[in-house]
Formats: sequence, structure tokens, C-alpha cells
Amino acid sequence: MRGRPSQPPQAGRAGRGSALGSRHGWQAERAGAALVSPSAGVLRVTDPLLRGGVMAAVVEALVLARPFRRGHPCLGRLLQRGAGGATYGPRGRGASRGAGDSEVLRKSLQRGVVLSTGAFLVYEAHKLISGFAEVHASFKVEEVIEQADYLYGSGETEKLYRLLVQHKNSNDAELLWRLARASRDLAQLSSTSAEEKKQLAYAALEYAKKALEKNESNSAAHKWYGICLSDVGDFEGIKTKIGNAFIIKDHFQKAIELNPKDATTIHLIGIWCYTFAEMPWYQRKIAATLFASPPTSTFQEALRYFHMAEEADPNFYSKNLLFLGKTYLKLNNKKMALLWLSKAKEYPAHTEEDKQVQKEALELLNSM
Repeated sequence: MRGRPSQPPQAGRAGRGSALGSRHGWQAERAGAALVSPSAGVLRVTDPLLRGGVMAAVVEALVLARPFRRGHPCLGRLLQRGAGGATYGPRGRGASRGAGDSEVLRKSLQRGVVLSTGAFLVYEAHKLISGFAEVHASFKVEEVIEQADYLYGSGETEKLYRLLVQHKNSNDAELLWRLARASRDLAQLSSTSAEEKKQLAYAALEYAKKALEKNESNSAAHKWYGICLSDVGDFEGIKTKIGNAFIIKDHFQKAIELNPKDATTIHLIGIWCYTFAEMPWYQRKIAATLFASPPTSTFQEALRYFHMAEEADPNFYSKNLLFLGKTYLKLNNKKMALLWLSKAKEYPAHTEEDKQVQKEALELLNSM
């Protein structure tokens, strides 16, 4: 149950890199900060990471703090007046004692100003570096997503998985649902062993679940959570699969609410309806025993969703064409079945799934 988004423009890597570079420069300039020195004017720090990272920022902060080590002019005059004979303390012990105390106080305050100023400037530098790091990280995510979409559009399943699995600990929902999809696609390959298929199915579910936790308003995260939950049911038996059916449909419907034009999710609800319309009698009996209101549907309802998907995005997915043909066969409409199965057979095979669809469509056409 996989839809394929429009293939991104196959621009040269250099072109994409330069575009990112220009945006990066703009963001870095916006992230730059002006730190003011009382004696030296303005020192603009636009990108401390490019000039030595944290150490560069700290050095710049200490340079700005240097005038305060010599003592601020106003503060110095104030303390000098205090040293001219004022008495200190509740009992007033005389000018000579006051002058000594004044000198100690002056030095203490000088040190305090230096430390406070230095700490403030280092803190400002830290904020600047943190802000730049966030901008840098966001561009890295965008770059990975761009590469991932290019590989997905090119049908490079294994390369796509290797790219995305490096980011399995990411907190970005866009990366995580793409990793769930890539894991599932890898599990679908005929070259993947049975044990690996199971491991990938469970891993895909975890990635989709994490994507939802990070962003519940992400339509694709809901869609792929529903798909992966359905896949895991294949390993856990009919009871679990039927029990999860309502949860799966809820996530598909939520995905459509968030993105009404997503033909793939509309197709998936059609698959859900087709599956329960086709359910064998013994499974229906099990479902009726286990659940007060087991999931049910009809081929007419499934057909409606398949047509809705095709209207939203014509010819978007070989499997939607196949299921239109199969559903018409179930409804004994051979003329329409022939039309859609022929379209499925002639659909360009970009992926292994497309090849399987072509094979099944040809078998059904030969059996008619």
C-alpha cells in the first residue's frame, strides 16, 4: 500500500547545493549579533563557528571586556571621590582607614564589573552560536529530505534506507515518517529475508509512532502509522489484525482530514474496505466472536474510494488501477474490469511493486 509522490525536479546537485548555500548565508546574517564595546565601538560577529567556533566567540567576548579591566571612567571617578577621606562603617573610624577601605572596595568592584561583563558577553556569544547551530541543523534536515525524495522518486530503495536510517534518532517528524516508509519498502523487496522483513516491519512502526509523537498534525505520519500497524498485524495473527482495524482506519481518516487531496490515503481506505468486504466466512465468525461490532464493508464502498483516489490524482499509482479492476471483477462488471486491468498492466514499472502489479493484472486478464 504505497503511493508515490510527484518526482522532484532532477536538478543537478551543484544547483541544489548553491541554492541552499544562499539561504544559509541569509540565515547566518540574520543570526549575527552586534556586541558593543564602550571604547572600541561595534564589533559584528556574524558567524563565530566559521572563525573557530566557541573559542573564537569567547576570545571576542574577552576582547570586549578589556576596557573594564582598566576600570570604567565613571566608576573610577566615583571610587576616587570615595577615597578622598570619606568614612565607612556604622561607627566612622576616620579618613585614613576610609581611604584603605575605599581602595579595596574599588578593586573589588572593578573585578566584579569585569567578571559580570565577561560573563554577559560570553552568554551573548553562546546564544549566537546556539542560534547558528539551530539554523545549520534545520538546513541539514532540509538537505536530507531533499536527497531522500530524490532517491524515492528514482526507486532507489536500499540507498534511501541507508541514508535515512542514519537519522533514526532524529526528532523531526518529516524525517521519521520517511524512514518508516523506507523501512517498509525495503521489507517488501523479494531479496529481503523473512526474518529481516519482520524486523523492518516492527522498526517501521516505531519510526511512524515517533513521528506522530513529534507532530500529531502531520498527515503523512498518520498515514504511515496506519500502514505499518497493518503490516505488523500480519505477524501477530487474525485477532490482532482485526482488533487494529478500527485504529488503522481512524489514522487514515485523520490523514485525509489534514490533507484532503492525498490520493494515496484515499486509496488506503479503499483497500481497508476491500479487505473486509472480501473477508472469508471463518474470519467473519472469529471477528463476531471477539468483537461486539466487528469491522465490515462492501465492494461498492471500496470502489467509491478507489475512484475518489483516481479523481484526486489520475494515474498516480499502479495498485489503485489494479484494485479498480479487481473490484469490478468482484461486482461482475467484466467490461470495466478489462479497462482498469489493462491500464494496470501497461503502467510503467518504476518499482518492484509496479512489476508485481503488472504480473497480477496480466494473470487476471488471461483468466477472464
